[in-house]
Amino acid sequence: MADQVAVTGAEGFIGSHLVEALVRSGHRVRAMVLYNMFSSRGWLDVLEADVLDQVDVVFGDVRDPASVRQLVDGAAVVYHLAALGSVPYSYCAPRSFVDTNVVGTLHVLEAVRACQTPRLVHTSTSETYGTARTVPIDETHLPQAQSPYAASKIAADKLVESYCLSFGTPAVTLRPFNTFGPRQSARAVIPAIIIQLAAGSHQLKLGALDPTRDFSYVTDTAQAFVELGQAPASAVLGELFNVGAGTDVSIGQLAEDIAGLMGVDADITEDAQRLRPKDSEVMRLVCDASKLRDRTGWQPRYNRDDGLRRTIEWFLEPANLARYNANAYSQ
Repeated sequence: MADQVAVTGAEGFIGSHLVEALVRSGHRVRAMVLYNMFSSRGWLDVLEADVLDQVDVVFGDVRDPASVRQLVDGAAVVYHLAALGSVPYSYCAPRSFVDTNVVGTLHVLEAVRACQTPRLVHTSTSETYGTARTVPIDETHLPQAQSPYAASKIAADKLVESYCLSFGTPAVTLRPFNTFGPRQSARAVIPAIIIQLAAGSHQLKLGALDPTRDFSYVTDTAQAFVELGQAPASAVLGELFNVGAGTDVSIGQLAEDIAGLMGVDADITEDAQRLRPKDSEVMRLVCDASKLRDRTGWQPRYNRDDGLRRTIEWFLEPANLARYNANAYSQ
């Protein structure tokens, strides 16, 4: 019988790809989906039937300790991805980020501790580093909370660290740099570019064009989670690992590259409502993932252009494009 593993945030962009990767790796997955009045299972609904046959969907909320305990009990590994992940929205509703990202992580840690779960894989974000002080960024780089979102994730990461040191909680943290691919929210820059161009616009409205980011294709990020869930305990527990490609590109250049791949001559502009406050903008992120490679053997399968081609192809499918509104700015 396949090991039962649990995933919070399973209905989301990275979460749904991770569920798929875990099933393909031979696991049965207990997938927590945020309770909603529509019984929507998010992106899990687009997975193939043979994958969904190995998925048990549990509606719940990481802000509720009882539903987290129910999810965790009996799982061999818990992958904690549930979070509010938008920097712009964190300016509007910072308390909700503390409730979900910090208190929700506390509930996961308490459930893992009570259930004596063999392993927790916790999700961080490269936003916790802030603007790079040294490049490439390795795991020793100091955190900088340049947004309420980043602050909430730093707090969650430190909770995990404290439980490892205080209680011997068998946890490991994965810190993805910018992930992209099919199913990503339109609030992210790559889908925002693609859907505007696909709608026939020749004037791209984006946020700041000068910042650089390190982009990884989503299946490579999902595989990093799988590797950390399966690696020998002595190699990973209590540790923090970056995952990223190791090359950065400016947002302006990225937009030009995508327009070129789509065969569109576009005028790329900064939209004032999409700009972060000056001191909150993270100007450069570039990943050093050598620790992850050394400890687990993880290697990316796709370079940025390969991933962009696959992503564009997915978004241009009419059924997929219809899920997005090119005229609305998503926070």
